[in-house]
Amino acid sequence: MNKSPRRGRRPGSPDTRAAILDVARRRFLAEGYHAVTLRSVAAEADVDLALISYFFGSKKGLFGAAMALKVNPTEVLAASLEGDLATLPQRALRNLLAAWDNPENGPALLAMLRNLVQDDGHAALFKEVAEKEMIDRLAARIGGAQARRRAAVFVAQMGGLIVARYLVRAEPVASMSVDEIVRAFGPSLHQALQGAPPPGRRH
Repeated sequence: MNKSPRRGRRPGSPDTRAAILDVARRRFLAEGYHAVTLRSVAAEADVDLALISYFFGSKKGLFGAAMALKVNPTEVLAASLEGDLATLPQRALRNLLAAWDNPENGPALLAMLRNLVQDDGHAALFKEVAEKEMIDRLAARIGGAQARRRAAVFVAQMGGLIVARYLVRAEPVASMSVDEIVRAFGPSLHQALQGAPPPGRRH
């Protein structure tokens, strides 16, 4: 029988927050993103469920904190979804680059990226998160035929840019300004959202 979280058992102290993160990190890596619930983490950490919401706000927030991310890429994309779809690629690029270029956020994001390359467990976990919190949410926002396919192409292009610029540091991409990146990658991201043109069609 699962132990129910005890109300008021632990106060909202830094030690409590650390205990929640220890449980969450282990559970995410062992079980994947979808299978882990906030309630199950609260039960194992022996805290009130409301305390997790207080500290982390949501499952995405808990995941980002558990992976030691000061900025969660899924939340960056979620924020970019607000506004006109016509300017979504530009917003997404600027928001994502701002997060990676920030000296307080960049090192943790780069460490996460290296973990994805080096560790199959981290890679599988992030794949699940990306599909649920990035591709599925983007697909719901853009709608229409093959929305999930178009969203997946968009996310893949963004991911490729991040790898080239920050992990591989491929030139000239690594040295391009944000405005140059937006001009260079914006059109292909627009095309990704629109989908492939019918066979034989020329632009």
